[in-house]
Amino acid sequence: MAAVITRSNHPDALWPGVLEWFGLNYEQFPDIWPEMFDRIEGSLATERLIEATGFGLARVKTESAPVTYDADGEGYATLATPFVLGLGYQVTREELEDNLYTEVSMPRAEQLAFSMHTTIELSHANVFLNGFSNSYVYGDGQPLYSASHPTKSGLQSNLPTVNADFSEASLEDMIKRVYLAQNSRGLQISLRPRKIIVSAADMFNATRVLESQLRTSTANNDINAIKQMGLIPEGAITNPYLGVETTQAWYMLTSTQKNKGMVSIWRRDPELERDSEFDTENAKCKATSRFTPSIGDWRSTFGTPGF
Repeated sequence: MAAVITRSNHPDALWPGVLEWFGLNYEQFPDIWPEMFDRIEGSLATERLIEATGFGLARVKTESAPVTYDADGEGYATLATPFVLGLGYQVTREELEDNLYTEVSMPRAEQLAFSMHTTIELSHANVFLNGFSNSYVYGDGQPLYSASHPTKSGLQSNLPTVNADFSEASLEDMIKRVYLAQNSRGLQISLRPRKIIVSAADMFNATRVLESQLRTSTANNDINAIKQMGLIPEGAITNPYLGVETTQAWYMLTSTQKNKGMVSIWRRDPELERDSEFDTENAKCKATSRFTPSIGDWRSTFGTPGF
């Protein structure tokens, strides 16, 4: 049976004398997911993100011999099905009539929006949190972060050489891995880092590594090459939805073309609706939205679970 807010939910609200109510007016974070995903307006029940493979390397043509011909084609396809996210509440007419404190009854719609906002953020953060799990695979049959992405030219990786906690050395290793990225046919591509994503556990460390003029955690008087070369032009994002303080995973977003990599496909923005039941006189309010975060090109992000 659906939950109903009655006078028993807030018995103290039926009597005078409450000095203050707290717990309903916390500030929420601004939208974080748009800094990590490109928004796409969807139009179908299931959207298809399909890799197109180009040509391989040119080959030497000997005298009087024909030119070698190649054929392009399709690689893997990721199917993205937007889901409906919803939450609501219903409250009795008696509760609304007898509740003496508007600070309890009035913020309910605002709190519903708060819950929707948080759930949307968590839905996008889960793409990263589950990125190393074999239970969450994409079109090529691999987790988002894998050393075994199958391509036309063999297995490729968007993991660093060695999984490690965030540091200057591990960031340099990840950057080098990005610079060596190839397309499906094994040709070098001009892929570059854009920004890094860390949990609260690494927010201070990330600032030191990216912003220090000299190298961090060393007595050597060397310049900070990452900063000097401008290798992380969009800096770091601290995502509070990535988990507890012990989370050591961290991630990098790259310069893949817009709408080709990490995408958020939307069919319906959050909507708030109100109604009432004729028989029970219960007032009802609900919020819904329809979307799904997904991945086209896995080269749009590199990551490590830490060590």
